[in-house]
Amino acid sequence: MRNVKQVKLKDLTFGNGHIYIQSMLNTRSDDIEGSVRQAVELEKAGCEIIRAAIPDKEAVALIPAIKSAVNIPLVADIHFDYRLALMAAEAGIDKIRINPGNIGDMDRVKAVADACANRGIPIRIGVNSGSVEKEVLAKYGGPTPEALVESAMGHVKLLNRYDFDNIVISIKSSNVQNMIAAYRKMSETADYPLHLGVTEAGTERMGIIKSSIGIGSLLADGIGDTIRVSLTGDPVREVYAARDILKGLGMTDGVEFVSCPTCGRTRIDLIRVAGEVEEALANVKKNIKVAVMGCVVNGPGEAKEADIGIAGGDGCAVMFKKGEILRKIPESDIVSELLKEIEKL
Repeated sequence: MRNVKQVKLKDLTFGNGHIYIQSMLNTRSDDIEGSVRQAVELEKAGCEIIRAAIPDKEAVALIPAIKSAVNIPLVADIHFDYRLALMAAEAGIDKIRINPGNIGDMDRVKAVADACANRGIPIRIGVNSGSVEKEVLAKYGGPTPEALVESAMGHVKLLNRYDFDNIVISIKSSNVQNMIAAYRKMSETADYPLHLGVTEAGTERMGIIKSSIGIGSLLADGIGDTIRVSLTGDPVREVYAARDILKGLGMTDGVEFVSCPTCGRTRIDLIRVAGEVEEALANVKKNIKVAVMGCVVNGPGEAKEADIGIAGGDGCAVMFKKGEILRKIPESDIVSELLKEIEKL
């Protein structure tokens, strides 16, 4: 595991081994009521950190409104205008995402660093392939992993100049291979906590695939402290996808759900059954493995390590527990009977 400098964010601690799930509001920044409603939905879905765009001084009103409605930390996403960072700090923001090199002269950088230091507010430096400085792009011939790292470290040095070291870094790219390589290089360059993500990953189908490859590869290597699955759509879906990535890696609590792909031996509507069971278990926190299998070939045999499961027959299914068959169930009762057994565990 990577040795990470611990950074506090409200009640959370980056670098303690826990991977925190983030998402970002996509309601209009001038829609306070809608933004609060979406923030509450994200918290209920399992989001642990929420980010909100603060493009102007009117949007600063989002900060107290959202913080009064949710218990999880709120991050202000700010570009270019250092005054918005100062206003966000004054309004009680928990974390600021800004690039110090983009906000003007050193007096402005110092003002933001001092405001955050005085209030214990961490700063996330967020570099992506579209924000790398022209001179760095010219040096490397494009937004290469080396360019992303050099750009981020340049912003770090600006904050360090004013004795500010409460820093988190993200160096995202829409190119999955570049993203993986950049984060690996950064993990060797500095010990700051890293926020992982594939930027502009796309709509749900490809966005989840690209994020799973990029984020999953790095987490499997012990790299990363927070994650966001960026999707063009409902941010609640980002939270579910992030949770599923962590579940797939065995890095979070909850049900591990397995089901077979079906084949010509299948004699029940397994696709429907699997979908209903998975949906019913979405928010169950038990650390159990549940299997929904199409036939006895894939049933108690291949899934014998499951805590509970079913294997389809001809218009029926057998229920098994740790590989031992419990009883036969008619197809119409499979979902309800399986959920009853899960409640007992």
